[in-house]
Amino acid sequence: MKTIKTLAVATGCAIVLYAGSAFAQVKVPAPSPSQTIKQQFALSSVELNYSRPNINGRTILGDLVPYDKVWRTGANSATTITFGEDVTFGGKAVAAGKYGLVTIPGKQSWTVILSKNLNITKPADYKQEDDVARVTVTPKRNGASQQTFSIDFQNIQYKSMDLVISWDKFSVPVAIAANIDGQIQGQIEAAMQTDKKPYFQAAMYYADMNKDLKKAVSYIDQAAAQQPDAFWVIYHKARIHSLVKDNAVAKAAAQQSLELAKKAESADYVALNEKLLAKLK
Repeated sequence: MKTIKTLAVATGCAIVLYAGSAFAQVKVPAPSPSQTIKQQFALSSVELNYSRPNINGRTILGDLVPYDKVWRTGANSATTITFGEDVTFGGKAVAAGKYGLVTIPGKQSWTVILSKNLNITKPADYKQEDDVARVTVTPKRNGASQQTFSIDFQNIQYKSMDLVISWDKFSVPVAIAANIDGQIQGQIEAAMQTDKKPYFQAAMYYADMNKDLKKAVSYIDQAAAQQPDAFWVIYHKARIHSLVKDNAVAKAAAQQSLELAKKAESADYVALNEKLLAKLK
C-alpha cells in the first residue's frame, strides 16, 4: 500500500502529488558480501578490502568477467589494498600507502595493476597514467571449482608472501616482499647499546633468517643465562646449537628444557624437545 499526500504550491494553483511508502525497510543479506583482511606482514601490515561474488551457475572467465578488459576484481565497490611499509609487488617497487587493485584477465596471462585511483568500479574509471605497478602473471588452473570469489594472502614468511586471486577453477598469485633486514639489524644494534638488551629476539632473528649463526649462538646463550627457568628459551638454545653442530651443548640444553617443560606441563615443548633429542642421538 502507498499513501498519497497533497501539497499546494504557494505561487499559483498548481498541485504537487507525491507518494510515500507505508512499508518499513527490510534488510537482506548482501549477494556479494564485502570482506576486509588485515594481515600482519614484515614490520607492519597489509589491509585488503573487496567484495565476494558467487558463481551461481554462471560462466566466469570470458563471460561474466570478459577477457582483455579492466575488471574491478570483485563486485559492488572498488577493491583496495593498503601497505604499511614500502614493498615490492610482483617485483615492482611500491611505496607505503593505499591503492586501487584491478586486473585485466587474459586467456594466457593476467595483468594485475595497482592504481592511484581508489574508485575504479568500471572500465571507464581506469586510466593507465594512474598505474603505480603493473604485473603480468600466468594464472594457475585449480582442480576443483571454487564457488566464492576470493583474494587472500598465502605462503606468509618473515618478509615475503603471496597475494592470491582465485575463483572458479583459476588462481592468480602475485609475490609481495619487503626489504627489512637493514631496519631490523639497525634496531638490534641500537638496542644492544641499552640496558635492556634483546638477546632472545636477536638470536631468533639471526638463526631463523640464517644471517649469522655465530651471533645467534652468542645471543641465545646470553638469553638463556638471563632466564635459566624459561624452557622455551632453553629449547631454542638447544635448537640453535644444533644448527652449528654443537651437539653436546644442544643435547644438554634440550634435556634441561624437557625437564622444565614437564614441570610446567607444557605438552608442546615436551614434544619439541623429545623430537630434537631424537635427532641428536
